[in-house]
Amino acid sequence: MGIQEDGDSYLSFDNTDVYVKLDAEGTVSAAKLGGCGSVLWSAPDSQCGLHSCCGPNSICLVSRFHRPECECYDGTTAGCSMVPSLNCQSSGPVSFYPIYGVYKFPENPWSIELIGTRNCEALCFSDCSCTCYAFNGTCLLWYGELKNTLLLDYGSNFYPMIDQTEILYPMYVRLTNQEKSGSKIEIVLTVVGVLAAVLILTCLALLLESQKKLFMDRPVDSNSSLRIFSNAQLKKVTGSFSEKLGEGGFGCVFKGTLPGSSVVAVKKLEDIRQGEKQFRAEVQTIGMIQHINLVRLFGFCAEGSKRLLVYEYMENGSLNSHLFSKSSAKLVWELRYRIALGTARGLAYLHEECKDCIIHCDMKPDNVLLDAEFCPKIADFGMAKLLGRDFSRALTTMRGTIGYLAPEWISGLPITHKADVYSYGMMLLEIISGRRNAEKIKEGKFTYFPIFAAVKVNEGDVMCLLDSSLEGDGDVEQLTRACRIACWCIQDAEDQRPMMGQVVHMLEGVMDVEVPLIPRALLRFVGMEDCTRSTDFYTL
Repeated sequence: MGIQEDGDSYLSFDNTDVYVKLDAEGTVSAAKLGGCGSVLWSAPDSQCGLHSCCGPNSICLVSRFHRPECECYDGTTAGCSMVPSLNCQSSGPVSFYPIYGVYKFPENPWSIELIGTRNCEALCFSDCSCTCYAFNGTCLLWYGELKNTLLLDYGSNFYPMIDQTEILYPMYVRLTNQEKSGSKIEIVLTVVGVLAAVLILTCLALLLESQKKLFMDRPVDSNSSLRIFSNAQLKKVTGSFSEKLGEGGFGCVFKGTLPGSSVVAVKKLEDIRQGEKQFRAEVQTIGMIQHINLVRLFGFCAEGSKRLLVYEYMENGSLNSHLFSKSSAKLVWELRYRIALGTARGLAYLHEECKDCIIHCDMKPDNVLLDAEFCPKIADFGMAKLLGRDFSRALTTMRGTIGYLAPEWISGLPITHKADVYSYGMMLLEIISGRRNAEKIKEGKFTYFPIFAAVKVNEGDVMCLLDSSLEGDGDVEQLTRACRIACWCIQDAEDQRPMMGQVVHMLEGVMDVEVPLIPRALLRFVGMEDCTRSTDFYTL
């Protein structure tokens, strides 16, 4: 060991004289003696590692030339004041400004075991003297001055020297509304970024609107429960219309499942020539009609030429499938009578309780659906045009099904709600007998069941009309009442047919039912085969 002329000490290693020097700034270096003072080693690597290089409440930024660059937490380079003011008298709102790339946290943090950054922030927020916080798995809190904070400049030569797997946790400095939350450049960039984000979101919203929100349904208006669906959405919920439930005169019906597992029936309408505006108006009117014995309409789709209706799903299918399908269990008499009464109530509501009289025009067992409890609900009532009370006799062009059509359909006379009464009567005969009216029978000289039924009702022999599969198991009083009602409903003259409200009262037993006449039109319809002397006695 030797001593230089300037008083510094030096050591010899392997015949090489090396001296260690501590300068006034606090840097320790080792250099060769002589050789122009070549430095072999020094510490720290950057002046930012020196104690209080930048002073309190400032950040030391390591530049690419290892030169310290000092900044205040508000982005300025002048003398840094306390951040924030710790008099706890500031009334402004408090926020925490994030500082990223922190390689060394300030000195003397308080360490508290907490779970999550939010809890750490809440703890600092609750104490007005808390200057700053950070979370690196442990909550770190600082009170008072922040000293010796080291921040890395990602473009510096020093940055590649650190462990690249090391996570640099941010720190959050407390700010009030009187204090700056960043440099002017940062503020401008933040504002520009926010404006750009708003612009992008607005463009996306307009794009989605232009695409008619393909995968969203929406209400018709704030006062309506009816919803508008897109064709793409209905295609998705029906599995590309893969499961057909049935097919009728107005189109096919498919099973679908809405989000939330609600099962629906989707009807694809055909031959609908109405414009979109008129279609929407009429469907909205139909959607407002709700009754326990009417199938509920949930919503619709009207895109281009596509017209679809979304109904509630009926678990037990149509009345037709239970009356005439050999694979279905036969309906007991009590259930048949309940179905007849519920259907009558639904028709009475359409005819007499809606603002405008609604004529179904296609009443038949196919259009009576049964829910899980076998409660009957009338379907397709909205397919007929709505008739105002002042124009109730104007409808002449709607279509029905042979076997249920009233005489006025064939003669071309105007159609009223009494045409539905006739169709209901024909359907009631099928509910009673379990056989189709249009099929020929062999009951003595009779080949047309409605005539045979009318004659037997006049003769007082109604048990022979009951479905043979029930083996006579039926209430005779109810059977007599139902048979008489059916025959009154199929009278030739409209004014001889009862209103559907009266039919309900008759079925409920609160109104008597007289013995009806045998309709003459039935005889003309089937020819002279059934025109016997016995039937002439009952005709007018």
